[in-house]
Amino acid sequence: MGSERFCPRCGGTAVPPGEGGDWNCVLHGPVLPLAPPVPPSAEGLAEARRDAQVPLWLPWPLPSGWLVTGFVKAGDERSGVRAAGVALSGPGLAAGPADMLLVSEEVGVGLGAYYAGLSGPDPGPAVDDGPPDAKVAAEGRPVPLWAVQAPADRAVYAGEALGRWLWAVLWPAEAGVMILDRLQLTDLREPGMDLDLPYGAPCPRLAPQKDDAEGG
Repeated sequence: MGSERFCPRCGGTAVPPGEGGDWNCVLHGPVLPLAPPVPPSAEGLAEARRDAQVPLWLPWPLPSGWLVTGFVKAGDERSGVRAAGVALSGPGLAAGPADMLLVSEEVGVGLGAYYAGLSGPDPGPAVDDGPPDAKVAAEGRPVPLWAVQAPADRAVYAGEALGRWLWAVLWPAEAGVMILDRLQLTDLREPGMDLDLPYGAPCPRLAPQKDDAEGG
């Protein structure tokens, strides 16, 4: 995995800190650096779990035909990993292949919003505004999710689980119907978690797109 780090809010290159300082983005100032995508493998999972201060949510059992296709994480040596995501790919319920990214993060990191295609760091007023649009179960606890307005090529849902933001980003937008299937989420950080996960080719949607930084 390369040494370059990125802004979790725009995908631009993050500037390394001076002694005792913060990583910085030219657009967003101090940020928690986003590492390059972690490959989908048992070794990759071990890397994703290392220093994770937030859940690594995985639908389990996996939807039929779906594979784990990568991990993302943002944080530094001082703070640990404060935002993390698990990517999956498989057959969409509507038509064609689909991708899903589940992100758990602390308030203000901006990783979920970046993959959702939003300019701000958090989901905004849509969350907790009226009845939820969907529900999942996280470690057996019901979690309401609200649809978040996003670019037309994806569907985005967000809510709160275990005191952190929970984002579900699905491509294409038609794949959003999968969230209505009452997914059961488990935290891959849990002690003794030894699932025999099926891995697929790395999800290309995880790679930071530096051009996005031009738009802020």
